[in-house]
Amino acid sequence: MRLFPAMLFALLLVPLSVAAAKPPNVLLIMADDLGYSDLGCYGSEIETPNLDSLAANGLQFTQFYNTGRCWPTRGALLTGYYAQQIRRDTVPGIPSGGRGVRPDWARLVPEMLKPLGYRSYHTGKWHIDGRPLENGFDRSYYLQDQGRFFNPKVHWEDDQKLPPIEPDSGFYGTTALADHAVKILKEHAEQYADQPFFHYLAFTAPHFPLHALPEDIARYRDRYLDGWEKTRAARWERMQDRGIVSAKLSDVELEVGPPYHFPDALEKLGPGEVNRPVPWDSLADEQRRFQATKMALHAAMIDRVDRETGRVLDQLRAMDAFDNTLIFFLSDNGASAEIMVRDDGHDPDASPGSAATYLCLGPGWSTCSNTPFRRHKTWVHEGGIATPLIAHWPQGIKARGELRRNVGHVIDIVPTILEVTGAKRFTTWNDRPVPMPPGRSLLPTFAADGTVTRDYLWWSHEGNRAIRVDDWKLVAAGKDGPWELFDLGIDRTETHDLVDEYPAKAEELARLWSQHESEFIALASQDVPESTPNPNRKRNKK
Repeated sequence: MRLFPAMLFALLLVPLSVAAAKPPNVLLIMADDLGYSDLGCYGSEIETPNLDSLAANGLQFTQFYNTGRCWPTRGALLTGYYAQQIRRDTVPGIPSGGRGVRPDWARLVPEMLKPLGYRSYHTGKWHIDGRPLENGFDRSYYLQDQGRFFNPKVHWEDDQKLPPIEPDSGFYGTTALADHAVKILKEHAEQYADQPFFHYLAFTAPHFPLHALPEDIARYRDRYLDGWEKTRAARWERMQDRGIVSAKLSDVELEVGPPYHFPDALEKLGPGEVNRPVPWDSLADEQRRFQATKMALHAAMIDRVDRETGRVLDQLRAMDAFDNTLIFFLSDNGASAEIMVRDDGHDPDASPGSAATYLCLGPGWSTCSNTPFRRHKTWVHEGGIATPLIAHWPQGIKARGELRRNVGHVIDIVPTILEVTGAKRFTTWNDRPVPMPPGRSLLPTFAADGTVTRDYLWWSHEGNRAIRVDDWKLVAAGKDGPWELFDLGIDRTETHDLVDEYPAKAEELARLWSQHESEFIALASQDVPESTPNPNRKRNKK
């Protein structure tokens, strides 16, 4: 009988320990057009202490991928399917791509979390068909106008259109997004503290136009006058010291410029602009100053993303949610080589980075931002599809400051969220079976490296094609471009084409790429809307 009090005490502890194991919150942060090496923890000279701290106290993935473009990545990120499977990137003969409408079974992750009591919040860019609240989010600030960081004309709160922001009002997009995120988190702490949350924070920076706050520009104004070659070499040296990528630094492809040619933009931007990554010492003084200023603006925008992320992290700490929040940070594609002038145009006499200007990073600096890889946004060589991925969760990730070399893709984020939260994917929708998603949970990597296996990863965007099986990668630039074959285990930077040495392997991978394309086309061909696709149409409810 003397054991009874001890046994009773132990039994009483069981519900207490179960109650203490609260489901984790999830904060998913996505930058726009951020290059692989644009964060300090990935080799950059740009000051990103908040994100660097997350990496130092969590995990830093070195072989994580996106789709090479903004809207396919976002569709894949929130559904767990390849964008082509759900008509959010182009598949031949089917209304699809940036205006494609997802099949009704391709639900977003908030709907999967809702049965467990999660509240879901969206802040920032959307670029998915439908609208946030129609897709399971409880609150949203949707910044649709990405061409005006200081005075957007099109933005929405909780799916209701807001009036345009007046010029010179003090508004700045990156800060406004953090303001909304902090506001919603405070509301959650005050009204829903007993419920977990999922928050998708999608910054619009550092996507063009290069609009930045004067105080941020000042910190970087003269930092890039030494040029893109020296900056790239310094980043590469820091990456090697950290062991992020061990391979040969890829050569600069001097003939590769923007993916789309807008000759009128070059005329509007003036003699300082160049549309090729030519040697820095071949530029005139005016061109060097113009180009250095553009990189200073890009750096200032990333610096501001980090500072505003810090404010969101501080709010998590203030509401005692930081330790039990799984935080992911990544980018939607590689840095952009694009050069264009849109929206309010470009005033060459206005202060660079101000609302009256419209500057783009261009291929010289995007080559640097994508160090050590080849190509840029829209291509599916490593420079277009490799993204930083930081994972931080003090209560769930015991490792601190470790690298993870597991191969992963944005299709893995949903299965990871579902596993850590205990949520279930939909297996049927409207009494019909839901196709098995292709992603893999990253949860095993939280404990150890090299613990997630997969059959393949697949890419297709505007004729650019690639497939990766183990360390073999087959890739082609453009619909008429020849296949190239690389062993990424020893040549991550795609410098030694093996297609002539291993023709049978290239043929095998090419057949596999085509096989999966056919499978994706067949899936995307089902239940195509009869009318012209409208990405803002109402979503069908179950």
